[in-house]
Amino acid sequence: MTGYWRLALLAPALIVLAIAAAQVILAMPAFGHPLSQYGTTVNALAPMIRNVSNMVAAVNFDVRAIDTLGEESMLICAVTATVVLLRGHRGEDMTECAGRLAGREWLGRSAATVLMCRLMATVVFLYGVFVVLHGTVTPGGGFQGGAIAASSFILIYLGEGYSVWRDVLHSEIFAAVEGFGGLAFALAAMVPLAFGYAADQNVLPLGSWKDLYSGGLMVIVNAAVGVAVIGSFGVLLLEFMEETRAPKPGDEDDEDQEEGA
Repeated sequence: MTGYWRLALLAPALIVLAIAAAQVILAMPAFGHPLSQYGTTVNALAPMIRNVSNMVAAVNFDVRAIDTLGEESMLICAVTATVVLLRGHRGEDMTECAGRLAGREWLGRSAATVLMCRLMATVVFLYGVFVVLHGTVTPGGGFQGGAIAASSFILIYLGEGYSVWRDVLHSEIFAAVEGFGGLAFALAAMVPLAFGYAADQNVLPLGSWKDLYSGGLMVIVNAAVGVAVIGSFGVLLLEFMEETRAPKPGDEDDEDQEEGA
């Protein structure tokens, strides 16, 4: 199909989509207008019964904690599936040379880049831990803080290079961290069941209002999610970066022979 006919088909499709989108937008309620009493009820009850000031955390780690456990399990399964798909016959090994276009100039890292990446990696990781620890008090939480902390690993790669990055970060450690976080969350749900309570029901002291450790069991669940996310994102980054390595000499010929066979 030529470019002309593609544009000819695209134009009426955009018109139909624009009309449908306009109808949906006009039918939406006003900004900030509540659709149900769910949010109002949580805002009224959670501060009194759980001593927390972050209502999103109250929903994720207490009111609907069992749903969050399922979502965390999905993350771990998705990471596991990604690792299974990416790991296989590789020629990258631990080479420093990344795959790139032939003839492209190789530019080394400046001292300013290395220094800035080292500083920012430390700051970003500590800030991510800060967000995790204050998950029941201020906006944020385990998943958000874990994602921020894991971003510091990219800065380590950008500043130090691949070989140093792999010497510092190991997939076995990240896999263990991921599994520990997921197990801690599962235990937080199962331990109350052993005492006759509902899954994820609080069985710990609630602490004081707006205190760092307020929320009882929510503190453990929030930290478990943060640990699991750091481990999961770390595993993914390692696997994705290994896919960018240039193959060792001879591997491409071997793959061509395998395809021919």
